Amino acid sequence: MPDRDPSQLDLFTGAPSPTPPRGRRRGHEEPVGPAEQPEEVRALGEHLPPGLFLGTSSWTFPGWTGPGLVYDREATPARLSREGLAAYARHPVLRTVGVDRTFYAPIPASAFAEYAAQVPPGFRFLVKAHEACTLSRWPVHVRYGDLRGQPNERFLDAAYARDLVVAPFVEGLGEKAGPLVFQLPPQDPQDLGGAGPFVERLHAFLSALPRGPLYAVELRNESLLTEALAQALADVGACPVLAAWKNMPPVERQAVRLRALQAPALVVRWMLPPHLDYEEARKRYFPFDKLVEEDVRTRDAIARASAAALRSGRPVFVTLNNKAEGSAPLSAVLLARSVMSRTGKPASVDS
Repeated sequence: MPDRDPSQLDLFTGAPSPTPPRGRRRGHEEPVGPAEQPEEVRALGEHLPPGLFLGTSSWTFPGWTGPGLVYDREATPARLSREGLAAYARHPVLRTVGVDRTFYAPIPASAFAEYAAQVPPGFRFLVKAHEACTLSRWPVHVRYGDLRGQPNERFLDAAYARDLVVAPFVEGLGEKAGPLVFQLPPQDPQDLGGAGPFVERLHAFLSALPRGPLYAVELRNESLLTEALAQALADVGACPVLAAWKNMPPVERQAVRLRALQAPALVVRWMLPPHLDYEEARKRYFPFDKLVEEDVRTRDAIARASAAALRSGRPVFVTLNNKAEGSAPLSAVLLARSVMSRTGKPASVDS
């Protein structure tokens, strides 16, 4: 599951827009800046391959304050949503970030452009498509109002995705666009029509989308990780997303089953340890300022797959959740070291 912080859920919380309006600062308040980093982390960042994009699920966590983390001063989530991205993008290792707010409602090209203006040229965004594209039936939750439990007419509707999701993503982010992820939450396979018909419908949907963007598909039902799905994704040039999540097979098994290393890019989302659910992990790891439980097996599996993809000339996008080990930025540094150890890191970069 995503790190559901206020800035990413502005549809329901009224969080501010990606960049602040003019004159927003009161008095002479200094902007949030990047935290100081140890020399070995700076050196690590300098030697990372250009095709390796590591980052976190979002950027607005006050706990990421202090040397070796992300921010140089304490700030509220609302303030970090306004001005934290520029500081985040100056971290030596963090070259991508997940944008989750787009899962809950589409955003215009202007909002994407505001994000893009805050980061350097080599930075890429991993963006989640609106859930209307990927829910066969609206969940039974109060926020869906009269739609609760009803079939979703926009499910795998290519015209809707083209106009409300793909077009603003491409126009607003330009060259800073990374994977556009269609995440299908866990749902009754029968609502999808069964595994076979679902794959056919997904193939038709992806085939009808505009060419150019890097599309990725994340499934949360293990029963849908079939050979037919792998073939369908390969046929349209889409990437499977390897989801490190409690109720999914280990990353290495997903990679083999879905032929992830043959896709145009390797896309991984490391969200939870195998033994905890979202709320358990949140309570145990908050405020996300240190590693609490290292998941060496998952890290090694992601590092091996990443190194293999880089050796074959494929870009790698990995986003990490605070709930994976306790602090996503610190997990990213350890993962970067692990990848480098498999790709021939310089002797000056110490683990």
